[in-house]
Amino acid sequence: MVDKNAKIYIAGHRGMVGSAIQRSLESKGYKNLIGFSSKELDLTDQLSVKGFFEKEKPEIVIDAAARVGGILANNNYPYTFLMDNMLIQNNLINYSHQFGVDKFIFLGSSCIYPKLAPQPLKEESLLTSSLEPTNEWYALAKITGVKACDAIRKQFGKDFISLMPTNLYGPSDNFDLETSHVMPAMIRKFHEAKENGNSPVTLWGTGSPMREFLHVNDMAEAVVFAVENSFKDNLYNVGTGKDMTIKALAELIQKITGHKGEINWDSDKPDGTPRKLMDVSKMAVAGWEAKIGLEDGIKETYEWFLKNIDQYKQVKL
Repeated sequence: MVDKNAKIYIAGHRGMVGSAIQRSLESKGYKNLIGFSSKELDLTDQLSVKGFFEKEKPEIVIDAAARVGGILANNNYPYTFLMDNMLIQNNLINYSHQFGVDKFIFLGSSCIYPKLAPQPLKEESLLTSSLEPTNEWYALAKITGVKACDAIRKQFGKDFISLMPTNLYGPSDNFDLETSHVMPAMIRKFHEAKENGNSPVTLWGTGSPMREFLHVNDMAEAVVFAVENSFKDNLYNVGTGKDMTIKALAELIQKITGHKGEINWDSDKPDGTPRKLMDVSKMAVAGWEAKIGLEDGIKETYEWFLKNIDQYKQVKL
């Protein structure tokens, strides 16, 4: 058992994932959690990170910090996405190793797997073929983090592991229509269309691609499970193992938000990858499975959006 007073550092504790991890740890009685904002600690600065480890001496480190963005940002700032993410994770991994951290949990993304890898995505598909070009810079950085943790396990026998989540959603998600992912964008679009007299909602593509979604609180529970258990391998997928079409997702969100208007599909816009489903059997064998149903999870996310709606600029659709 992990001591509930063990000093646990959550890098990225203010983000959607990091804040969920903090809530989950607190709910289970962990009392010695630390986190610093990017203004307080620049994780790309090697000397600052070294000084942090010298002073704070955390026993467990959870790396939920990253520079993230959509296709546009990845395409426009490839060097920034590659280098900033490598600097962040390399500093955290290296000084966790140097300063004797007992356990390090590295969080990545399903985009580390090849664009045309067999479905569902298995951990052993890593590095078997080419990446999706639109986010390869971010993916490459995350792959190096996975391999760094693996190398430390092999060379030094330390408990450094990597968890790769599927598409995450939930409270504190990004609802900015320019930069958000598919689910929060739909929630906002349907809500604002409802407020605008149930005006039609136009969505990109045909609605035929299939996607998997994991509530961020489930992801947080998976991280806590990893804190409290030793895993046999280095790399584990985290998801539900279930997917649905984008069209079905849109209809579910429409129902939950109460929008009564039409849904129009702009088939001139790209669909993206036809399917992206994670094989989560390794995590199931280890003893963890997702619990939050998609409809319940979307309802909770919509409620959070409504409570925090003032921070989002209302636009007419």
